[in-house]
Amino acid sequence: MSVRVFNTNVKVLRNRNLSLAGCSTSHYSTESSEPHVIKNPSLSQLKRGTGGRSSFNGVVATVFGATGLLGANLVNKLGKIGTQLIIPYRGDAYFIRELKLAGDLGQVLFQPYHLNDEDSIRKAVKYSNVVINLVGRDWETKNFKFNDVHVEGAKRIARISREMGVERLIHVSALNVDPLPAPIYLKKGSGFLASKKVGEQVVRDEFPDATIFRPSDMYGQGDRFLLMYSHAWRRSQQKIVLWKKGEQTVKQPVAVADVAYGIVNAMLDKSTSGKIYQAAGPTPYLLSDLMDWIFAVLRRDRKFNFDYKRTGIYENPQYLLKMWLTDKLCPSWPPGYVTAERFEREFVSDVLDERLPTLEDLGVKLTKTEENIPYELKFLRAFQSYMDTIGEFETPVPPPAYIAPPKRVFT
Repeated sequence: MSVRVFNTNVKVLRNRNLSLAGCSTSHYSTESSEPHVIKNPSLSQLKRGTGGRSSFNGVVATVFGATGLLGANLVNKLGKIGTQLIIPYRGDAYFIRELKLAGDLGQVLFQPYHLNDEDSIRKAVKYSNVVINLVGRDWETKNFKFNDVHVEGAKRIARISREMGVERLIHVSALNVDPLPAPIYLKKGSGFLASKKVGEQVVRDEFPDATIFRPSDMYGQGDRFLLMYSHAWRRSQQKIVLWKKGEQTVKQPVAVADVAYGIVNAMLDKSTSGKIYQAAGPTPYLLSDLMDWIFAVLRRDRKFNFDYKRTGIYENPQYLLKMWLTDKLCPSWPPGYVTAERFEREFVSDVLDERLPTLEDLGVKLTKTEENIPYELKFLRAFQSYMDTIGEFETPVPPPAYIAPPKRVFT
């Protein structure tokens, strides 16, 4: 019966001197024989809506590494401005289902992929005009070494993006990258920082107009900075082990939301193509001062009858055993992020390159560290069962600002 009805409809159309192709002359189509309609329009000419989450701003962005700390924040901010998102993932799709809420119905699409599978990467970037690569590893596993992810993987994404006609590529690297980092604890220095530097070079070779971000340690919900220092495995009882007690290390942590805003602003500004941006917090601190303040916020200092103390690595040799056990027994997911590589990178001072722009040059108003970190640490404080009244305990004085070492020019 359905076939007869279809044939009848076709016959009626033909009797009216119409054709089935005439259906495409609707003003909703991108093709038309009318002279005032632009043929093969760009995505920016197909913007729809008022600019909110239920709109389309003309940008189709593929975000590699969207399941991480920065990725989740970035996807939410891109969805708010009407960006259509393609999120490649590996593993179970249930692990990324929360990201579906970042955009309106049909705006957030998922694509399974593998970093070594070029066909899956091509499918992920095929319809995109922007590709954002957030993929990275803080420690090596048996399946992925630093070189596999930060160099070969980044090069593959950049090359395929160029071949598929992607207009913009944004690549996230790291602050303090150096092809030959000075060793602190490991003999060869940080493999993370060395591979990130090489990754930048190969990305620029494959995609010369790529925009590169170099963030410092990022903090936020579910980070690997504050959670690391507050983790029981990172401490030895109530003692925190730092290289030279943290008195020779300068850190400039940045709020993850600020980095995400910087990437969004760079994506919308074509003049940022080919530039490198440093993403660091507004204030540099001595790591020793920062740790004293963080543990005061956590209620784990001597004021709350905890035997808090900063110690050097050789004053607390059992921490070396902890790192060795973690590297040997927990290569996939180290508890407290206690690894030799993380320990090495932890004590590299944050030094900015005076030639390069920062997040402020992208119009980002940086979040003050002393205002945001207490909020992020609130659920990690000791004595959570005790409901203190407002003003019962004095707010810990923020760590004193420290003037960073002279800026140097990186090669």
